[in-house]
Amino acid sequence: MNETFQIVIFFVIAIAVVGSAAVLLLKGRRTPPGAYPTLRDADDRGGLDVHGATSVDLVDGEVATTPGVVVPDDLSGLDEAVTELPTTERPEPVQGRLARLRARLVRSNTALGKGLLALLSRDKIDEDVWDEVEETLLLADLGTEPTTELVDALRARVKVSGSRTPEEVKAMLREELIRLVDPTMDRSLATERHLDRPAIVLVVGVNGVGKTTTVGKLARVLVAEDKDVLLGAADTFRAAAAEQLATWGQRVGVPTVKSDIDGADPASVAFEAVKAGIDQEVDVVMIDTAGRLQNKVGLMDELGKVKRVIEKQGTVDEVLLVLDATTGQNGLNQAKVFSEVVNVTGIVLTKLDGTAKGGIVVAIQRSLGVPVKLVGLGEGADDLAPFEAESFVDALLN
Repeated sequence: MNETFQIVIFFVIAIAVVGSAAVLLLKGRRTPPGAYPTLRDADDRGGLDVHGATSVDLVDGEVATTPGVVVPDDLSGLDEAVTELPTTERPEPVQGRLARLRARLVRSNTALGKGLLALLSRDKIDEDVWDEVEETLLLADLGTEPTTELVDALRARVKVSGSRTPEEVKAMLREELIRLVDPTMDRSLATERHLDRPAIVLVVGVNGVGKTTTVGKLARVLVAEDKDVLLGAADTFRAAAAEQLATWGQRVGVPTVKSDIDGADPASVAFEAVKAGIDQEVDVVMIDTAGRLQNKVGLMDELGKVKRVIEKQGTVDEVLLVLDATTGQNGLNQAKVFSEVVNVTGIVLTKLDGTAKGGIVVAIQRSLGVPVKLVGLGEGADDLAPFEAESFVDALLN
C-alpha cells in the first residue's frame, strides 16, 4: 500500500513539474495580444492583432481583414539558451558630433559667406555692389523679405561707420546674420518621458529627403543620451523601408514595430508602436511615415489620419519635418503644406553643407515660425546634430 501511494505521489509531482515548464516556455509579451474591440478611427480598416494575426471588422458593410503588426517582445527569448549577447554600437556623444559637424561645415565651400564678404570688403561700395549682395542672398534662398531686411541693415551700418576693413565688415555681417537665424528660438526636442507614457515623435517629409535615415540617426542621438527608444515603421509603401529602419535600430539595440507585409495600414502600425511603447515603458517612441507627395490630397489626408490614430493613446509631442536643404524654395513649399496637416514643431535639414542654399534656414523659420532643430551634413551614422544659430553663422563666415 505504501509503495502504491509513493508511486502516485511521484507521478503527481512529475506532472506538476512538466506543466510548469510548459507554461514558462509559452510565456510571451507582458500584455497578451488581442484584437481591438472597436475601430480606432472613422476611416480605419479594422483592428489588428499582433504577431502576424488578423482581426475582422465591418467597414462600410463589408468584412475586412488587415494584416498584423509584428511587435517586438521585451520578454521574448526566455525559452532559448542564449550563449552570447549581440553587440551594439555606442553612438558618439552630442558634443563630439557637434564639433565634427562644425569642422566639416567650415571646410566646405561656403559660397554664401565668402561671396558676401568679398562684395562688402571692396574699396568702393556703390549701388552695383548692393545689387550683387542682394542677388547673392536671393540665390542662397534667404527669401525676399529677409534679404531686403539684411541689405537695408548692412547699408545703414556701413554708411554710419564708414567701415571698409574685412574684419569690421565681417563683424557686422555676423551680427545681422545671427539676428536673422534667431538664436532665441526654442530648438529643444520634446523627448522627455511623461509620467504615464513615452514621448511620441512623428517624422514626416516627402520622398527622397532621407527621412528613414534621419529617424535612425536620431535614435542614435537619443541612445547616446541614455534614453530607451522604440521605433515604428509606418512607411509601409516603400519597399524595404521597414527593414531599413529595423537595421538602424538593431545597431544601437533599439526595437522596431513593423508590419509583416508591404502596403499595410500605416495608422495601425503607428498605433501598435505607441501601444508597445506604453506597455514596455520606454522613454521615446518615434514613428517613421511614408514619403508623401505634398500635392497628393489623399496621401496628406492619410498622414493626418496617422496622427489622429496615434493620439487615441497620447498627444504627439514632436512633429519633425525632414527637408533636403539643397531643394531651396521647393522645400519651403513642402514645409507650408505639411504644417497645415500635422502642425510641424521642428525642422530637420539634411545635406546642409554650407553651399549657397544655406539661406533656407532663415526662410523656413521666418515663413512658418518653426525652428530648425537638427541638421545633417553627411552620410555617416553620427552626422546628425542639434542646430546652433551662432555656430552655423560662424561656419559660414570662416
